[in-house]
Amino acid sequence: MVAIKFPRTALTAAAALLVLGTGLVLGTGTTADDAYAEGAPAPVTTPPAVTTSAKPAASPIGALFADESHFCTASVVHSAAGDLVLTAAHCVRDGMAFAPGYHDGVAPLGMWAVTSVAVADGWTSSADPDLDFAFLTVRQAGNPAALESLTGANVLGTNRGFEHRITLTGYPDTVDSPVVCDGDTARSGTYQLRVACPGFPDGTSGGPWVADGAVIGVIGGYQLGGDTPDVSYSAYFDDDIAKLYASVTG
Repeated sequence: MVAIKFPRTALTAAAALLVLGTGLVLGTGTTADDAYAEGAPAPVTTPPAVTTSAKPAASPIGALFADESHFCTASVVHSAAGDLVLTAAHCVRDGMAFAPGYHDGVAPLGMWAVTSVAVADGWTSSADPDLDFAFLTVRQAGNPAALESLTGANVLGTNRGFEHRITLTGYPDTVDSPVVCDGDTARSGTYQLRVACPGFPDGTSGGPWVADGAVIGVIGGYQLGGDTPDVSYSAYFDDDIAKLYASVTG
């Protein structure tokens, strides 16, 4: 595998976006700081420290690219085929490619074209913030290996409650390395989680919330992930995402 190195201008891979049993939202370029609604709950206090981290080549977390720049975050989630990536539904747009382990302008495993997208019908019809998640199927031309065999993956965690110690990772769209934060989640409304982690602005949408090897959320949901970079939200992963996952994996 030859690493791809480039400045802020990135290699863009063409992708044909298809629906896998659900609706599809195209052409949305919204990121975590774009407001979805007003009247957010009071922010969580005493936020933990945030650091930058050059992720290793084997990382299942990476940046989503389109139009020669990265704009959202995604991560490999376990599947039998080993080609499945999870992000926020509001990140979905035309011509996406995934760069796992992206750091310092380097895509160590190259770019993986998004060949199909699955989002929930309720997101397609009304952009329901409780359904702000999407599964992306990816491939790399000329590479017979499954992505998961190279990066590893987190399992999908559903119906696991609202209070967890998580590691949150995302790619701000103004820098070329991820930010990482350990924080405690809390319930925010009926089907939302929130966490206080400073320094998660635009570009970090879709960043995975990982607890004990399971991804239990992604930055998105309420206010498309939050209207401040210091408090992030996620749709609660329940039967809705489990059904969407089943529609993709069979």
